[in-house]
Amino acid sequence: MRLLIIEDDRESADYLVKAFREVGHVAELAGDGEEGLALADGGDYDVLVIDRMLPKRDGLSVIGSLRDKGNRTPVLILSALGQVDDRIKGLRAGGDDYLPKPYSFAELLARVEVLSRRQGGREETVYRVGDLELDRLSHRVARGEEELTLQPREFRLLEYLMKHAGQVVTRTMLLENVWDYHFDPQTNVIDVHISRLRSKIDKGFERPLLHTIRGAGYMIRDGVR
Repeated sequence: MRLLIIEDDRESADYLVKAFREVGHVAELAGDGEEGLALADGGDYDVLVIDRMLPKRDGLSVIGSLRDKGNRTPVLILSALGQVDDRIKGLRAGGDDYLPKPYSFAELLARVEVLSRRQGGREETVYRVGDLELDRLSHRVARGEEELTLQPREFRLLEYLMKHAGQVVTRTMLLENVWDYHFDPQTNVIDVHISRLRSKIDKGFERPLLHTIRGAGYMIRDGVR
């Protein structure tokens, strides 16, 4: 999943970003309501995790503005305000779920995954290219009858490539969407991971699926080089 976390408590925010990334998701962070609204309004996220009490613009105001603009991205509200009236107010403001603090990350993750699944047609949960299949929810990858074991970063890399199957994916796109870099660190990190991924999904199979497009980037497609 691609998540946006809008949370002003830096310690809590950093914990959430790290925890989501460790289980293979892409998590971005906004530290106040105005920044969060701008990112949510201009980005393509699976779920928004929004703290209710934020500087510059409170969480319910952010949600209301998004809904007024027709943005229907699922929202999970986090809040220290956990009374029934507080939860009702949050849901009526446009939230899809409400989780009082303190909470366990396991429960938060489960709730976020449920919200993502409810999106239905918004984004596929299973990608297929030829005989290669990736299940975003179970994190299962298989080619033909053989199940493949990928590291979390390899899974994210393959997921992004398969989401854009048949299209050239540039290094910049991979850096921003798989590594969360908004600059080029001038390393060979992409080349190394592409090489490892290729050895897992193509080695031993008659037909290669992961292709290098010289001078442009990479592409997953079902066909000859």
